[in-house]
This record gives sequence, C-alpha cells and structure tokens, in this order.
Amino acid sequence: MGLFFSSLPRLAFFLFLCFLPRLAISSSELFESWCKQHGRSYSSEAEKLRRFRIFQDNMAFINRHNSVGNFTYSLALNDFADLTHDEFKAARLRLAVDPSPALRSPRVLALQDVPASLDWREKGAVTPVKDQGSCGDCWAFSATGAMESINQIFTGSLISLSEQELCDCDKTYNMGCNGGLMDYAFQWVIKNGGIDTEEDYPYQAADQTCKWDKVSRRVVSIDGYVDVPANNENQLLQAVAKQPVSVGLCGSERAFQLYSKGIFSGPCSTSLDHAGLIVGYGSENGVHYWIMKNSWGKRWGMNGYVHLLRNGGSKQGICGIYQLASYPTKQGPNPPTPPPPPGPTKCSLTTYCPPGNTCCCTWRILGFCLSWGCCGMDSAICCKDQRYCCPHEFPICETKTKQCFKSMRNSTLMTGVESKDPTSSFRSWRSLYEAWAL
Repeated sequence: MGLFFSSLPRLAFFLFLCFLPRLAISSSELFESWCKQHGRSYSSEAEKLRRFRIFQDNMAFINRHNSVGNFTYSLALNDFADLTHDEFKAARLRLAVDPSPALRSPRVLALQDVPASLDWREKGAVTPVKDQGSCGDCWAFSATGAMESINQIFTGSLISLSEQELCDCDKTYNMGCNGGLMDYAFQWVIKNGGIDTEEDYPYQAADQTCKWDKVSRRVVSIDGYVDVPANNENQLLQAVAKQPVSVGLCGSERAFQLYSKGIFSGPCSTSLDHAGLIVGYGSENGVHYWIMKNSWGKRWGMNGYVHLLRNGGSKQGICGIYQLASYPTKQGPNPPTPPPPPGPTKCSLTTYCPPGNTCCCTWRILGFCLSWGCCGMDSAICCKDQRYCCPHEFPICETKTKQCFKSMRNSTLMTGVESKDPTSSFRSWRSLYEAWAL
C-alpha cells in the first residue's frame, strides 16, 4: 500500500505527459477555427505562431475569469483574442480628455419620473453597430450616434451619419484617428450647418484628406449641445430618458477587451480613454445597468453592446462614465435636401474621375495628356508640377511650401516670407491637395 501511494505523483505526471499533446492540439484546433470564423490570415508562419501564443494567453485569462464564478459578466474569445492588451489599446482607444474650460457648459435637468427601464433601440432611434477599426476616432462614432438618435426622435427619420467627415474635416481641436472629443464634434457640425451621410461620405478607418465638396452636403443639422453635470448619476438618467447620450469611459481594461455578456462591473479605472453611446437602461436580477452602444463591431460584446453597472455607488460611475457625458439638441428642421451628386467627371474618352473631382494631367507630351490624376475638389486649379491642385478660390500654387494663395501679391514667391494672414493664405485651414495618378 505504501508503495502504491508513493507512486501516485509519478503516475499523475505520466498521465499529464500523455494528455499534454492532446491539449496542445485542442488549443491549436480552436485557434484555427477562430481564425476561420473571424477571417484572420497572417503574413508568415512565424507571425501566425506569435498570434497563436497571444491567443493562448488570452484564452487562459478568459478561463481564469470565468471560473471564478462571482462576476456579473463573462469573457470570450472575441474579435480581439489575437491581440496583446497593449496592441488593443493602441489601436482602439483615443479619447482626448483635456477639454477647454469654455467647452463644457453643464445644464441641470429638473428631476422627473422616468420609466423603470428604457431602450431607445426599441423606439427605432439607434443605427446599427459600426466598427471604427484600427483608428482612434471613437469620439466621432459616439457623436454621430447621438446626432443620429436626436434626428430620429425629432424628425422620425433614422439616417446614418458620416464619421469619416468628422475624422477628416473637424480639425480645429479634434485629431481624427489620434483622438478627439464629442463636444468639439458637435461644435463643428453646428458651425458647418450640418453633416453628410455615411452613404455619401463612407468610412475608411484612417485619416484622409477632407472632401470639401461633401462638407456642403448638409443632410442633418443640430442646434446646440448640452453637457450633463459631471459625476451625477441622476442627471445622466434624466438625460437618457429624453435621448441617447454620448459618454467618455475607460475602455482599456483587459476584461473589457474580451467582454462577452452580462453586466460589466469592473474593476476598471476612471481614467477616460474611450467613448460610447448610452442608449438605455434596465435591470437584471436586481442589478441595474446602462445599455451602451460601442464602436468595435458586432463581434464584440452582445452584438456590439455592453451592459454597464448602474447604481454601483461610485461617484464617477463604472469606468468613469459620469465624468464626460453630453448630448446634441435639435429644435429646427434639417437643411433642404441637397441635390443628387453629379456623375463622374470625364477626363478623356476612356478616363473618368469620381463625382465632384477635377481632372489634372500628370503626364503630358507635345501637348497631349497621356495620364490623368483626380483632384478631390470641384473646379480646382491644377498646379504646374502636375502633382498638386488648389481650390478655385485660391488659384496660385506654391508647391515648395504646399500652400495655395488668392493672388501673387500674397504668395511667398513675391514676399519671400510665409504669410500669416488667414485671409490671404489657404494654409490656415487646408494645405495643397495631392492629385493622384489613375
């Protein structure tokens, strides 16, 4: 008997060695299945092996979390399971959190009775979940989501709006894929008199040159915006009872990266680095939650949504969502329906540019153009270097400094110095546009 018990550790070790290859095969098979489901392919076998190791590490983290059993939410091998946590944060999180004091203008709402639960999706006021991709413009998605909702509540029409327009053209304070704030986005739309649709100005998941011809296609407008008083749960509840609300939050916890379902209760920091849209609230088994629409696609969370703990006792809210909440207001009608976009611009018998573009010759011999490029502006001036173009209001090209001027008198070719006058130099709000060869 003593000999039998003394051999038990060896027997256990032997069994472990026998089953170890099968365990490795199992995780490898799971990874292959995950790659097929999520459309992953890698540039080399070495890169695939590296991603497999990351996948295994995330799987171990998920199993540890789910095995504890006392969390109100669970994790899963979602669309981000082959990313390290640092990679995930670098690709998805870019909320700017240092607004000007003049930017915030909190308004206290009168406390009124609100429904026990509310979901603006059921009222047709929320567009489908979108995916920002590897571009840190979560602020743009939060802002468009709020504007889409208030427009539907006010007009009855749900229109998907262009994040790309905000990413490309709202450059006064916001920085496209490098971060921004929803309030600045609301300010830009107000100043511009409206914003274009997603269909007309589609998303590219990268910073692009502003399509100024699209900026004038103002389909949906807002009249103002309101900041919810910071760290005030009741005021956020009052606001959400009226319309969906943009919020800042901390989205950089590893558990948030791999969130699958349930009521996310942390732990998480209150340092804001992400933005979302609160579209309702409810409760489950006595635990209250907010419904937040995210911008990481439908393969994250509950088809792109997360339930965040409500009434959790924290002044700043779970992941800090009470610190930076705001929403747009609308009292007036939308601008008149813009005319349909023009057809393609004809450069030659066989060459065309997209609608609203200007044809620029990029290769000319003996007066004949052999190659055309497209300038992304209507009625633009093609520069003599056959690479750049300027808007027709600023017809003088200076390719060395990449500026466009109203006249030779204002250009540095005449003065020898760079103009600081925004009325004479186009650079104060836009540099030369590059005409790309077809």
